[in-house]
Amino acid sequence: MMPPLLSDRIASLPKAELHLHLEGSIQPATVCALTARHGIVITEEEVRQRYAYRDFSEFIEAFKWVTSFLREPQDYALIASDLAEHLLTQRVVYAEVILSIGVMLLRKQRPEANFEALLRATEPFESRGLRFRWVFDAARQFGAEAAMQVVQSAKSCNSRAIVAFGIGGDELSIPTKEFRPIYDRAGEIGLHRLMHAGEVGGPEKIREAVEILGVERIGHGIAAIHDPPLMDLLAERKIPLEICPASNIKTAALARQLRRENVTMEDHPLPKLLRHGIPIVLSTDDPAMFHTTLNEEYANAARMGLREDEVNRIVEMGFQYAFLPAAETRRA
Repeated sequence: MMPPLLSDRIASLPKAELHLHLEGSIQPATVCALTARHGIVITEEEVRQRYAYRDFSEFIEAFKWVTSFLREPQDYALIASDLAEHLLTQRVVYAEVILSIGVMLLRKQRPEANFEALLRATEPFESRGLRFRWVFDAARQFGAEAAMQVVQSAKSCNSRAIVAFGIGGDELSIPTKEFRPIYDRAGEIGLHRLMHAGEVGGPEKIREAVEILGVERIGHGIAAIHDPPLMDLLAERKIPLEICPASNIKTAALARQLRRENVTMEDHPLPKLLRHGIPIVLSTDDPAMFHTTLNEEYANAARMGLREDEVNRIVEMGFQYAFLPAAETRRA
C-alpha cells in the first residue's frame, strides 16, 4: 500500500538507494529462518521487541544481536535475496549496499566467501531490473588496523561490484586523522570514499571527513545544520548527505542534534539542507530495523514540507551521485 502523502507519480519512478545496510534489512521472519538454521527458536514477536530502541546505543546492541546469526555464506545469500525482493517492490533499480566487513573479520569469517555468495544470490535480479553494487564497511570503534583489513578484503575480492569503502559505527570513538592512511589506500585500489559522520557527532566530524579523508558522500550528516560555513562547503563542493529520516528518529540522533527530548518528522532539517544547495540522497539505512521503506521515506520528505518538484529532484540525485560511470548516471 502506498504511504500517505506520496504521489502516484513519485511512487512509480525508478529509484536508487545509496545508504542501505544489508544486515539492517533482515525482516523478522527472515531472522527466525536464520536462527532456526543454527538450532535456535525465536518468534517474530521476539524479533520485533529487539527491533525497538530508545537511543543509538540500543540500536547498536540490536544490530550486534541480529548479525550474530550471520555465520555462513548461505546466511548472507538468504538475506540478500530477501532484500532484493523487497527493493523491487519500491521501484529500486540500483542499490549501493553496505556490508559490515569489519564485523565479519571480528567473527573470524572469510569475507571473500561471504561476498561470493552475495554475488551469486543477487546476480539473477539484474534480469529483473535491479543492479547491486557494494560498499565494504569498517567499524570505527574497532580501530585503524582493523579498518585497513577491510580495505585489504576488498582488494582480495577483486570485484568491480565493490565501489566504495566506508566507516560506520561509533563516530565519537577514534580521531578521524587516524584513518587517513586507510582512506589513502582505499583510493589507491580504486574505491570511492564514504563515512558516517554528523549523525550523533557534531559538525566537526563532517568537516574532518571531507577535509582529512577526502570523503565523497557523508552518511547522515544532519549535524551540518549547526555550522553554516560547513553547509556552504558541502553545497559548493556538491558533497551529498545520505539522509535517512526514520533512522534519525528511531535512534534519537535527531533529538540529540536538536537537543530536545521529543522530535517529529516535521522537525527534520532535510528541507533546510536541501534548500541551501546541499545534494541530498534519500535512503532507509536499516529498513527492517527502523520499520521503514524507501517509499515511506519519500513520504516523510513530503511530510517535512517539500514540494513535489523538490522530492522529484531528490529521486534524480540518487542516480546523479551514485558511483556509476558518467554515462550511466541517469534514471534507468
